[in-house]
Amino acid sequence: MTVPATSNARRLFRFGLLAGAAALLGGCASFSADGGMGAIQSAAYADIGKEVVKIGDDQAALTAKARVDQLLRKPLTADSAVQIALLNNRGLQAAFNELGMAEAQMVAASLPPNPRLGISKLSGRFEIEVERQIVGSLLALATLPARAEIARDRFQTAQLRTAEAVLKLAADTRRQYYRAAAADAQVTFYQEAKSSADAASELFKRLGETGGVNKLDQAREFAFEAELTVQLAQARQQQRQERERLVRQLGLWGNDLKFRVGSLPPLPRLQSVKAVEAEALRKRVDIQIARAELDTLAKSLGLTQATRFVNDIDLLGRRTYDRGRSISEDGHVERETSRSKTLELEIDIPIYDFGQSKVALAEQTYMQAANKLAEKAVNARSEAREAYTAYRANYDITRQYQNNVLPLRKIIQDQSLLQYSGMLNDVTDLITDARNRILSNVAAINARRDFWIAHTDFKHALIGGGSGGGGATVAAAAAGGDAGGGH
Repeated sequence: MTVPATSNARRLFRFGLLAGAAALLGGCASFSADGGMGAIQSAAYADIGKEVVKIGDDQAALTAKARVDQLLRKPLTADSAVQIALLNNRGLQAAFNELGMAEAQMVAASLPPNPRLGISKLSGRFEIEVERQIVGSLLALATLPARAEIARDRFQTAQLRTAEAVLKLAADTRRQYYRAAAADAQVTFYQEAKSSADAASELFKRLGETGGVNKLDQAREFAFEAELTVQLAQARQQQRQERERLVRQLGLWGNDLKFRVGSLPPLPRLQSVKAVEAEALRKRVDIQIARAELDTLAKSLGLTQATRFVNDIDLLGRRTYDRGRSISEDGHVERETSRSKTLELEIDIPIYDFGQSKVALAEQTYMQAANKLAEKAVNARSEAREAYTAYRANYDITRQYQNNVLPLRKIIQDQSLLQYSGMLNDVTDLITDARNRILSNVAAINARRDFWIAHTDFKHALIGGGSGGGGATVAAAAAGGDAGGGH
């Protein structure tokens, strides 16, 4: 709908100009010196004590590579593996690029709307009409401060999401390091057991040739040695798989693949944490993201309600230049020129629903976000309790293996060997006891691995948003380990 310029239109025009001037005087958003990485680096250092760098030029790339090379010279620990991943993982760098794009969108949203210019020319036999016009959106100009504030809030939410990506990568890398270290420990143990079984098989072979051992006992020992060969092969396959998964987390290739994985850390002292639910609600970054999104939606809802009856207001200034020719009574051709100026105000009014659909959509979107935040708060409490329960249970299981099961298995095997040497039992008991000790040692390695993964899940449940799927992977890894140790 087009309304001729009136005093009301002129007042609205002046109001729009004043609003735009106020927005300009308030200053448009500009790009930060660090691309928004300062908040990410502070969060990473506070929560996990690690350095985070966005690689944007050759110098930053060289510095990060030098730091990675320094860490790779020594056997990896869980902490050094996390630091390498934070410096070298390209997926994380892509998340930093996405943060840069979010900052660019914030700056663009804080700029005044661009005017639209147009020029037209109409020519006839005796007339020429030239029209110039400029159109600008008064609504976009008047709502610029509110839209700029919402854009800043969205950028801060993007920063929280980037921090969440950092914490998730750190937790995933730590879990994968423990799996790779456990796979190495299993291979080492199977190699030692295989060496002992090979020596025993060679002894039984010689005794069989001299008649000192019957064929049944000899076959039992050979079968035990063959089973260990299969279990060692399975353990080596698992070792290669876990190492490659760690390689992907670290972002390594080429000569860097020669890195060495350290051993599983010893069992630490049990940490007693009080009020895990309150700590999770206070620290978890996904809760902070949901709260920030809810606040942004609330501001967007207020803006929708303020402009519900007007979809857009365009102010159009037109200047027309007409030039024509006419023939006078005496036969002479005369030129006629006229100029005119027009100020038009175009208002798009939703006469059918009076903005009700826009407001209803905004309200439902807000309530959806509020319900999701409430759901996330409930889940956060449950996940924190579940992670702490798993942490305590795995601690007790691992300590039981170390303090009771493994020492008793060693005593049993030693006594069985003494009785076999004294002709008090046969080789069947000796092989059974040796097999049971091997299974107990493999289970103890898996228990220590599961404890450190549960420890990581617990820490991540308090700061980074749940277990991150660690439990399912642990179960799969444990199943693979049991397959290698079963009979």
